[in-house]
Amino acid sequence: MKSEFWQQQIFQYVFLACGLFVVLTFIAMLTYPGGTFTDGTTVGYSFFHNFFSDLGRVNAPNGQANTVSMILFSIALSVAGIGLVSFFIAFRKFFGTDRTGKWVNLLATVVGVASGLCFAGIAFVPYDLFFNIHLSLVLWAYRTFLVSVAIYAYLIFRQNEYPRRYGWIFIVFTIFLAAYLILLTFGPGMTTPTGVVIQAVGQKIITYVSIVSVMAQSWLAYEFRRRSSH
Repeated sequence: MKSEFWQQQIFQYVFLACGLFVVLTFIAMLTYPGGTFTDGTTVGYSFFHNFFSDLGRVNAPNGQANTVSMILFSIALSVAGIGLVSFFIAFRKFFGTDRTGKWVNLLATVVGVASGLCFAGIAFVPYDLFFNIHLSLVLWAYRTFLVSVAIYAYLIFRQNEYPRRYGWIFIVFTIFLAAYLILLTFGPGMTTPTGVVIQAVGQKIITYVSIVSVMAQSWLAYEFRRRSSH
């Protein structure tokens, strides 16, 4: 019972952490001074030309301090990263009823925790100061996220405890993550206005798809564990 209650609390936290990420980043967008990757003269935050990482800059491209937006973004990303770590640790309790499942489950958990730590780490390396480290953390955050989610999609369909229909959330999510990594790797660069728009919009799409997917899976896992504990 204690284990089940602990799981329920974790899934509730993850659900709220995802919502808090959306709220804090939205406020951060409103407080962002201005400037984009290719144009330092713009005012405010542009959905189509600014990246989420712009919110975490120490100084905005237009030359102004970005203190408020940076603090909000750092908190949002830290909370979300810790939420992901917690989610994968709690989610693994549904799986691993046989030898193969246990090892595959452990792999998915370790890789998922690594993804959460990468996302949290991004908050502490503003890309205007630590560009290479920042970019590496972003790439590895999504790569490990993809691997973990894909494995868990497989695990959901190979067992009989956790509802298999919930696995479709992670299958769709896996497709989106793979598509985004292809865009990052082979898509247009940020040296042209068109390239900036495509990459910026692509980042927004995968971010909100990630939020919705994790929120949905957390809520379903919470409800499933709550019902099974009665």
